[in-house]
Amino acid sequence: MTTPPVLIAGGGIGGLCAALTLHQIGVSFIVFEAVEELRPLGVGINLQPNAVRELYDMEIGADDLDTVGVPAREWALVGLNGNDIYAEPRGEYAGYKWPQYAAHRGLFHMLLLDKLRQRSGEETIRLGHRVTGYENNADGTVSALIERADRTTDRVTGSLLIGADGIHSAIRAQMHPDQPPINWGGAIMWRGTTLAKPIRTGSSFVGLGTHRQRMVIYPISHPDPASGLATINWIAEVTVDNSRGWQDSGWFKPVGIDAFIHHFEGWTYDWLDVPALLRGADIAYENPMIDRDPIPTWVDGNVVLMGDAAHPMYPTGSNGASQAIVDARVLGAAMIKHGVTGAALRAFDRQLCEPVSQVVLRNRGAGPFGLLNMVDERCGGTFDDIDDVIPQAERAAFMAGYQSAAGFAIEKLNGAPSTIEPGARAQV
Repeated sequence: MTTPPVLIAGGGIGGLCAALTLHQIGVSFIVFEAVEELRPLGVGINLQPNAVRELYDMEIGADDLDTVGVPAREWALVGLNGNDIYAEPRGEYAGYKWPQYAAHRGLFHMLLLDKLRQRSGEETIRLGHRVTGYENNADGTVSALIERADRTTDRVTGSLLIGADGIHSAIRAQMHPDQPPINWGGAIMWRGTTLAKPIRTGSSFVGLGTHRQRMVIYPISHPDPASGLATINWIAEVTVDNSRGWQDSGWFKPVGIDAFIHHFEGWTYDWLDVPALLRGADIAYENPMIDRDPIPTWVDGNVVLMGDAAHPMYPTGSNGASQAIVDARVLGAAMIKHGVTGAALRAFDRQLCEPVSQVVLRNRGAGPFGLLNMVDERCGGTFDDIDDVIPQAERAAFMAGYQSAAGFAIEKLNGAPSTIEPGARAQV
């Protein structure tokens, strides 16, 4: 008897990586995506070496990733007066076997979509189909409840249902109906891109300021050979009183630069002019920094959550998209070992739910940007010699602790076996 397909709710980065993984291990699937047309939305994301390793194993290599981003060379934190707090090499420059990529989120998303269509065909992706709920059936199957763009409904049955439907997940809401509302800690972000010359190493991720008011800046394209200009991704962020909750009408909207540039006037240094960088963009996108409280399990019968549906996290660790990619691969490995069964989902849950939930909480506490908090507490963010504020050994220990918790400590990652061995197939 033919095994019913695995149903995937959501065609974002996590859902498409799950689909690519299932195709690789010989499992049939259908992706249901609410929007009628997938377009290259968003600005910059970081793909950590643990995720790039998985992409390589999915036959999405450096030649592909170079079309949507650039390998990162450095990660640096800088104080209010422009002096370095901490800097370290990244990716292969740090000794990883794989690079870290700073990429345009929308272009990376389209790369995954193109690869999936090439490999599995158009019929495996159903656009304009929103999964609104599910039913675990007595015969061991699961049904996804579908609402089409024209408001008609359907009920599609499969062997498993993967909820990759993001922070507003309908599947998570049904699985955990008493979950607390979305958590906003008080930080507001404005995101945009500007054509400008890269700073420092030419491919540096720079966090500048304090935990209350900061900029994050990094290139997401290779420089143009003629002009030397690259697409520079920037995030401007301030933290405000959140006692009344988020009062705006939505979670994401375009705004003009004048709406927030006043927070960063005067941030000019001999190596960077922040106001000029901001004014070089036509528009910015405003959204609060949000996540959800961890939940005790990502599984209900033959239904599983992954990506932002399972563990929406603050972007302070630059590992949200990376974790979604890793989720897809660990889930595929569980199906190779346990078959396309609820047992595979439970094995995936046991392996990742608790440790990734701890990363969510750690990111809520500022993640690797916690060093900015420490500097602010000790000197207000302005200093001449960082060693007089936080000794080098203390800075290094702080960063090593975060890297270990987030799953990309160098020796551990370099020495780990492949999540999915070449040619491995699931039992179906």
